[in-house]
Amino acid sequence: MNTVPMTPPPRSDSPVFIVGAPRSGTTMLQYRLRNLPSISLPTGESHFFMPLYRNREVFGDLSQLENIRAVLQAMYDQSREFLETDLHGMRFDRDALAAELHVTGRHTLPAIISGLFEKNAQGEGKARWGDKTPYYVMHMTRLLEWFPKAQFVHLIRDGRDVALSLFGRRNDFYVYNAYFAAEYWESYIEKGREQGRQLPPGQYLELRYEDLLAQPEDTMQALCEFLGEPYSAGMFAVSPVDDPGKTPLVHEPLKVDNAGKWRTRMSAAQIRAFESVAGNTLRELGYELTTSAQPPRLAVKAAYRLHNNLLTAYWQRSKAKSV
Repeated sequence: MNTVPMTPPPRSDSPVFIVGAPRSGTTMLQYRLRNLPSISLPTGESHFFMPLYRNREVFGDLSQLENIRAVLQAMYDQSREFLETDLHGMRFDRDALAAELHVTGRHTLPAIISGLFEKNAQGEGKARWGDKTPYYVMHMTRLLEWFPKAQFVHLIRDGRDVALSLFGRRNDFYVYNAYFAAEYWESYIEKGREQGRQLPPGQYLELRYEDLLAQPEDTMQALCEFLGEPYSAGMFAVSPVDDPGKTPLVHEPLKVDNAGKWRTRMSAAQIRAFESVAGNTLRELGYELTTSAQPPRLAVKAAYRLHNNLLTAYWQRSKAKSV
C-alpha cells in the first residue's frame, strides 16, 4: 500500500475525493470525514463531474450568464436528488447561484463546480470541500486537470466482500454471478491503482477497509496526516437518528465483523470463481486466497458473461416497463 506522503498540498484549494469500487465502504469513510471541523462532504454522490467534462465544449463562453445557468441546469438534470437533499450548507437555486458565480468571475467549468461546493462548505462553516463518488476512481487524472491540488483517497475492500454486497443490490449494479463480480471489482482496482501511480506525491492515498475496521485510530491518523488535517477522535462519533444522512451507517459505530463475511456467506463455488479471476489482484493487496483456482477457460468465461448479460437485459426491461 502507498505510504503517507510528507508534504500535502495546501488545504484552501485542495478538494478531497473519496473514491473506490462501489460497495467498498466509501460511504462509511465519507461520514467519518464529515466529522472533521474543516471538511465539508455532501451526504450523497455528485455524478455530474464527468458528464460535464465530456460535454465541456457544449456550454460555450462561460463568461456569459446564460451559459453558466446552462451548466447548473445540466448538473440538476443529472443529479437532482443530490442537489436538492445532499447539500446541507445551502439551497440549490439555479438562477441565484448563476448570478453569484457570474459576478464573482467563475467562468470555467471547474470554477463553477468549486464555487458550488465552496458555497456549501461556507454554509456549513467549513473551509474545505470534498466529494464521495466512487466511480471517479476511474477518472482521477481527468479530475486533476480541473483541480490540480486535489487529494484522492482510494478505499479498497476485499473483493469477495464487495461481491456479497453487490449481490445484495444486484438489480442496481447488474452483477449476478461471482465471476462477473470479480471482473467488475478488479476493473475498478486496477484502473484506480494505475491512475494513482500517475498522480503527484501527496495527492493519492490507498486505504484498506479492513485496516480501518481493525485499527481505526491508526488508520485515521494516517489519513489526517495525508490530508494535512488535525486528527480528532470525534471522527468516530455517530450521528443522531434525526441526522440528514440517508444511510444507517451514520447511526452505527465501526464494526470489525463487517470484514470477512464472504468466508461464511459465499459458497465454495462462488469463492473459487471469484479467485479464479481476481486472485492475483487479491494477493497483491495482501488478501489471503483460499483456493488454488486457475483462470477459467474461455467457454466458462463466455457462460458467466452470457448469464450476467441475460439477467441484466431482463431486469433493465422490467425497470423500463415499471416507469
